[in-house]
This record gives sequence, structure tokens and C-alpha cells, in this order.
Amino acid sequence: MRTPTKPILSLLFVAGITFLSCKDEVKTTTENTSESRKPNIIYILADDLGYAEVGAYGQEKIETPNIDALAKSGMLFTQHYTSAPVCAPARHMLLTGKHAGHAYIRSNSEWGERGDVWNYRAMAKDSTLEGQGPMPETTITMADKLKEVGYTTGIVGKWGLGAPHTKSVPNDMGFDFFYGYNCQRQAHTYYPLHLYKNRNRVHLANDTIAPNTPLAEGLDPNDEASYADFNLNDYSPDLMFKEITGFVSENNENPFFLYWATPIPHVALQAPKRWVDYYVEKFGTEEPYLAGKKRGSGYFPHKNPHAAYAAMVSYLDENIGKFVQQLKDEGIYDNTLIVFTSDNGPSYAGGADPIYFESAKPFKGEYGRGKGFLYEGGIRVPMIASWPKKIAPGGKSDLISAHYDMLATFAEVSGYETPKDTDGVSILPTLLSKGQQEEHDFLYWEFPSYGGQVAIRMGDWKVVRQNLKNEEAPTLELYNLKTDPTETTNVADDNPEIIEKAAEIFRNERESPALENFKIPLLEKGSLTEK
Repeated sequence: MRTPTKPILSLLFVAGITFLSCKDEVKTTTENTSESRKPNIIYILADDLGYAEVGAYGQEKIETPNIDALAKSGMLFTQHYTSAPVCAPARHMLLTGKHAGHAYIRSNSEWGERGDVWNYRAMAKDSTLEGQGPMPETTITMADKLKEVGYTTGIVGKWGLGAPHTKSVPNDMGFDFFYGYNCQRQAHTYYPLHLYKNRNRVHLANDTIAPNTPLAEGLDPNDEASYADFNLNDYSPDLMFKEITGFVSENNENPFFLYWATPIPHVALQAPKRWVDYYVEKFGTEEPYLAGKKRGSGYFPHKNPHAAYAAMVSYLDENIGKFVQQLKDEGIYDNTLIVFTSDNGPSYAGGADPIYFESAKPFKGEYGRGKGFLYEGGIRVPMIASWPKKIAPGGKSDLISAHYDMLATFAEVSGYETPKDTDGVSILPTLLSKGQQEEHDFLYWEFPSYGGQVAIRMGDWKVVRQNLKNEEAPTLELYNLKTDPTETTNVADDNPEIIEKAAEIFRNERESPALENFKIPLLEKGSLTEK
């Protein structure tokens, strides 16, 4: 090989310098473009995940290293609330920025007037039986507003806010892309016959095993082979995660909003075997869950219910770790706000065991105090926000906030105008530790199910009314959450002025629901305290 002469070496040296300079210039330009571009927004909503079911909030049995890492890289909120204690209304109020005194959807509404909507096989044959009661066509969601300012919007997971053949489907409610369950009843199995991609069914390689199918008679509940029917081929969270990664890869050059509405860890207990085996080894032998007929005991049986539940949460955590790595690999992590939270408190049903896992610690998470109820265990949820170079790592905030604050918060992040008929406040000043944080005078909840309930939080005080559909026995309770966070001592009789303050908020802030099935007769009389 001929050795290059000195002039050629000099030329190559100069060319190299020029090449490096161009490369540096391209890199700088890319970085500047990334910094000047609107940030991506990712909102991860777990389903029935209790306040203390991840390590960052004190969980000791279930391992969640990736969610914990999000907390270390960002800010953890200790007083964040769902807008409602069950699926559909929580999601509606999140997307519309309204509290339960103004919201259109105030409970789950399965729209039974259409026919046998709980029949899984009938729904498979007839898509008009799927889905929940629809939102009005005029509903404005945060996805609508983000589209106005140039965002590509996607939802992957569980919708639960309308039905096929209505205008209340994701693609008509501001989302460019949808993949997952339209109907929350269909989401009672992780091996469904189909999911939806935008407006169309995607048929899966699963058999028809309807939710609430018990263990067949004569099978040994201690034999793992007896449960084979409940673990099929296409595991919906795997399919949904594939769509999530695809959505980000396809839209990484422009700002996007991704609403990851994972159905995990809502029962039924169905999880990847490798994770179940991991927790079987960790927890040891346990009593099988047989999915009987008493309250909350349906869904599917499982040989190792504690291991399965923990496996579901750790599987979600694993995917969050993979997802964060993808954002880093694609060079968009630093320009992405990630919010992780849950739609309500922990479930008592289907083999979930909030007592064993201390799922709502320090609050109570069992039936009557967890999901479906307006005590802290049912409505206080984890919330973690991470945004590199914007949110300081390792932060913790005791700001009283709620799901319905996200519409106003994302307005400040992205630049859209917040609709005037919303109830939230932007928490961006707290996230960035910059500027004056507006605080709520109160938070309001109204829930027509589980006996009829209403709750109002004002600073450290919280009023709860239960059993409102039983006019002979409604209960009025008052707790000081600063001194009594687990709501054990009712001090209503000692603080009439606080009760009157709550009654005034009720009179001024509540509107009668538009739908008859959401009305609580006692509240329609216009009084919070009337018996």
C-alpha cells in the first residue's frame, strides 16, 4: 500500500476538521430543534392501582424498579386524587377537566337498554352491545385541545367512554390513533376475542372464555394444568405495548400526546408465566382463588392469586422501563413529560387482596374503603411526573391536586387555551418549582353508585356523606386529614361551621346530572346536609 504524501494527509486532516465541524453543527441544530419543539406528553393511567402498590409509595412485596426510577428522576405527589372512585367517570373527568359536580359521566354506565350487554358471547357477535354510555358529541377533551396546537394524539389501552357506532369513540373525541378495548366489560379478560384499532375490530387468536367462567367441575385446584383455559395465545397487554412503541417511533419527529390507559392491574388475574413463577418462588405456597359467586369474587380463578397480582404490576413496570429506554434511544426522552398515576384505589374483587399487599397504605383499601368509595383509600392515588432538565429529580410535593387538573396543566405545557367551563388548575408551577402555584379552595366528588356518596375536601378538612340512596340512614362525616389521615374519628358534631362551609360549596358548585341514572334523589333536594 502506498503511504499518503504529506499534502494529501494535510488535505484529509482539513477535510476531517470540516466533517467534524459539520457533524457538530448538525448535532447542535438537532438539539436546538428538539429544545424549541413543543414537549411530548405521555400520560400513563394504571387501572385500580392502589396508592401504595409501587415501591416509591411504600410497597414492600411487589417490585417496581422502573416506576421507582421515574420518581427518583422527577417529582412524587403525596396528595393527588382521582376524580371518581371507578373507571368511566374518572377517565371522563380527566379528559374534560371537570369535577363530579359538573361532569356528564358520574358513574359507570353500561347502557343496558340495548340488550344483554353483559353477555360476552353476544357482544362478540354483535358490536352494538359493546361499550359504555356515550359522552355528548360536543364534548371537548384534552386530546382535542392538543390537536389544535399541533400534537399527534394517541390512546392505547382501555377507553370505556362510549361505544362502537356512536360519536363517543376515541377517533371522534380528539385522538388520531386508538388501539385497545373500546368496552370496559371486554377488558375483564386479558385474552379477548378482539381489540379495536381505530374504529375496527382486530380479531385475536383466543378461544371464547367468557369472564366469570369458574374452574370446571372435577378439576384439581392445586394442579396448575387445571387453569390452562385462562391463559390463551394473544395477551392483550403485549399487543398494546407493541402499538405504543410503534406510535412513538412513527411520531418521534413531531410533538405527540400518548394516553397509555393500561388495564393493568384490574382483575382478572392473568399475567405472563415468567413473572408469576418469579413471585411463586418469592411468596411460596398460597391458597388458590376459585372465583365463586359471592360479592366481588368472579372474574377468573387462579392457583396463585397473590403471585399473579404482583406479576401483573411488575410486568407493567417492566414495560415502562422498556418504554423509557425507547424514548432515550430515539433521542426524545429529554423533551418528554411523563405522568404516571392510577384511575382509582385498589379493588377488592376477583382475587385482588388489598389487605395482603397493604395496597392503600397508610389508608384502608378493603371493600367499603377502597375502590368504589370516597374515603382516601378509594380516591387518593399515586402520581409521579418526570421531565428531564425541567422537573428537578427527587422532588416531593404535598400539593392537593386531582386528575381534573391535567387539562389546565397540559395547556400551559403545550400552549392551548384552557376551556372556560373546567374546574382544574395548572400544577406546572409546582412541577417546575417556578412561579406562583394556584391552589384549590376545595375538591369535589359525587358518586351515585355504591349507595350514593358525596365528598368535599377543604384544606385539611374532608366531609363525606354515605348511603344517600337510603334516605332513612344517610351518614354525615367530617375528618381532619392532618390529624386523622385514615378517617377513623368523625368530628362532624364538634365542627358545625366546617359542615356549613361544605354545604355552601355544594350549593354553589353542583349541577344536577343530565342523565337520570346519575341522580341521587336526596341531593336533588339541593342540600348537602338534609336528612
